[in-house]
Amino acid sequence: MTDEQAHESAPAPPAEPQAGANTDASPARRRPRRTWLALRLSLIGLALVAGLATWGWLDLEKVLARPMPTGSRPMALTVEKGASLASVARDLERRGLLPSAHYLVLHGRRAGVATSLKAGEYVVEPYMTPTELLDRLVAGEVVQRAFTVIEGWTFRQLRQAMSAAPTLVSTLAGRDDAEIMAALGAEGLHPEGRFLAETYHFSAGTTDLEFLRRAYLAMRDVIAEEWAARAEGLPFESPDEALILASIIEKETAVPEERAAIAGVFVRRLRKGMRLQTDPTVIYGMGERFDGNIRRADLREDTPYNTYVHHGLTPTPIAMPGRAAIHAAMHPAPGKALYFVSRGDGTHHFSDTYEEHRDAVIRYQIKRRPRGAARGAAGSG
Repeated sequence: MTDEQAHESAPAPPAEPQAGANTDASPARRRPRRTWLALRLSLIGLALVAGLATWGWLDLEKVLARPMPTGSRPMALTVEKGASLASVARDLERRGLLPSAHYLVLHGRRAGVATSLKAGEYVVEPYMTPTELLDRLVAGEVVQRAFTVIEGWTFRQLRQAMSAAPTLVSTLAGRDDAEIMAALGAEGLHPEGRFLAETYHFSAGTTDLEFLRRAYLAMRDVIAEEWAARAEGLPFESPDEALILASIIEKETAVPEERAAIAGVFVRRLRKGMRLQTDPTVIYGMGERFDGNIRRADLREDTPYNTYVHHGLTPTPIAMPGRAAIHAAMHPAPGKALYFVSRGDGTHHFSDTYEEHRDAVIRYQIKRRPRGAARGAAGSG
């Protein structure tokens, strides 16, 4: 290699920096400082976000665990059908029960129940927390209304009571009995006695027709159960005949201990082919003409329900019986009594013979009976 070639292959010496040049401003040296600054700002931001989130979480938990300011009295809350949790929460916020609707909405979403509210009327109890209230709304623990079908009511009395009840939504005004039974799926069936006498509980917004359907199905179930377990040898051909007798028993006594005894009298009379001769059937046949007294002319009046005139049971029940009367009709008490008469104190005197019964009528009825009134052989109201 020549000296000239060696000279040409030697690396050139580094250029001298010019005077006044800033050697720290190179990109390679600026980048680490900017990256570190950005990282510090990001960490500070994350810390602030975490702090705010922690504060918000603690504040949420504090609000959810704090009793709502309802005062000393319960407050009503209505959840309409299809209402969202947000709308319910806004209502609570407007009423001053929540500082913000967002608290309850966030909790509902977090718990996975934001779309699980049940419509109805609720009670916000004193010292109840938002969490407890939401649990109640999800569980559907609505306010329960109550309505009692009184034992011995007629269907006409039941309709009057329902129309006056503020707990039921009226929808039956203007409909006759036949239309109502058709709406219940019992077209052609007489309504008397077809609704079980007992107390029913239901939520707000229940209609009178919905209530009747429930009472109708309850009666159907009870009749079926009692008929399946009835005593042997009863003079009934169907559960409907047992229901008719149960309605008569219901009208004859309000003393629980007497129901089976009265059933026994009626069952024995039916077996012997004797007329039942019971006053409540006469009264039912008279309808609105009954003024509180039964006269001899009334006992002889040929209505389809007059058991002084006709043998056997009445064409339909004459009232709404309860389960106790139904059970008594299908489990009559044993014995020989064929007659009974009211003592005037709610109880009855039972007699095996007509002579004994006649003496009891004189003792308990004749002396206090209004002039022109009459009482028959089997029972007296």
